[in-house]
Amino acid sequence: MQKLEIFGSKKLKGQIKISGSKNAALPILAATLLTNKKIIIKNLPNVSDIKTMITLLQSLGSRITTNKSQTIVDNSKQKKKFASYNLVKTMRAGILVLGPLLAKFGFAKVSLPGGCAIGTRPIDIHLKSLSKLGVKYKIDQGYVIAEAPKGLKGNKIRFAKISVGATENLIIAASFAKGTTILSNCAIEPEIKDLVNFLNKMGCKIEWISTRKIKIIGVSKLKEISYTIMFDRIEAGTYLIAAAITQGNLILQNIIPKVIKTEIEILKKIGSKILVKKNWLQIKGNKKIRNIKIKTAPYPGFPTDLQAQIMVLLCKSNKKSIIQENIFENRFMHVAELNRMGAKISIDGNKAIIKGNTNFQSAELMATDLRASVSLILAALTTQGKSVINRIYHLDRGYENIEKKLKKVGAKIKRV
Repeated sequence: MQKLEIFGSKKLKGQIKISGSKNAALPILAATLLTNKKIIIKNLPNVSDIKTMITLLQSLGSRITTNKSQTIVDNSKQKKKFASYNLVKTMRAGILVLGPLLAKFGFAKVSLPGGCAIGTRPIDIHLKSLSKLGVKYKIDQGYVIAEAPKGLKGNKIRFAKISVGATENLIIAASFAKGTTILSNCAIEPEIKDLVNFLNKMGCKIEWISTRKIKIIGVSKLKEISYTIMFDRIEAGTYLIAAAITQGNLILQNIIPKVIKTEIEILKKIGSKILVKKNWLQIKGNKKIRNIKIKTAPYPGFPTDLQAQIMVLLCKSNKKSIIQENIFENRFMHVAELNRMGAKISIDGNKAIIKGNTNFQSAELMATDLRASVSLILAALTTQGKSVINRIYHLDRGYENIEKKLKKVGAKIKRV
């Protein structure tokens, strides 16, 4: 099994090009199931979650070809409606094929999803909302078996709580429903905006009528398009924190800084100097890192997917910091490993109390989930000796060529 070896105490300097967004690409790939026309997708990140989604689509009958610059999806012979456990078990986003399959065929059998072990993340919001479009479903032996005998029909739906996945599934499904659908209490993550832009370019009729309310007029025909995926804001945030924690000087390219305004403001408060331009930014880390209180929240709040990374940075702050995790109930699994490296972090319910003034010690470490994996890299970058991170398959789910990108800006890191 592969692992990473990291020799720390290097200031990161140079330029990093941010990859396409995994969390935007996954629902967009699922949404291609709606059409039998050829769809060209550009800026698709080369990460294992994307490869799994492509394999899932191919198992459904999609013909997909990929080269360095683009991926071509051809669903002209796509007729299967069964998404197996073997493919969906490793990736939460597999459930996103449910909406388009129901919209296209009126039937789907999809395995209950897997992914990182960071919380329960039930799909009841997806299913209850789809039922309001005319879907009947049951759970049988780990599968959702769903059908819409009379086709999907538009309706007014208010999500019980803000859910990224449910918002995406319903937007895709309602795009092919008869009549008009109004979705309220929607998630408004940039990746959802990217999905809406993609669907509208294909010929769907979707508009935001207020901050968290969407109007969707169902269509029956779509057109062939080429679409470029947005940048990965979590990858960008991770490298911002890497620069801050190593007192480095990084330029991040291929981004839209206003999308990560919250993260930029918090890093400035902590002490980093950040120069913002139209599609790039420069960050300089400061030796003095100020303490702060942070709450994770749906966009435009601070993202849960950066909670583990910012925690590592706050271990270096001058005083006590507090992080309140409001999205997932089991997202502090990295704390035990950070404490093994010398951090002083205690957990009280959904709060992490970080004492600060930590000098991380090198160690052999075990990754528990995608974002926890990268938090261990960030800590290891500040140590004097060699750290080893095991189970990095988690890391490969969401970070494209991370060791190559870090090497390029001065980190001493290798995969073995």
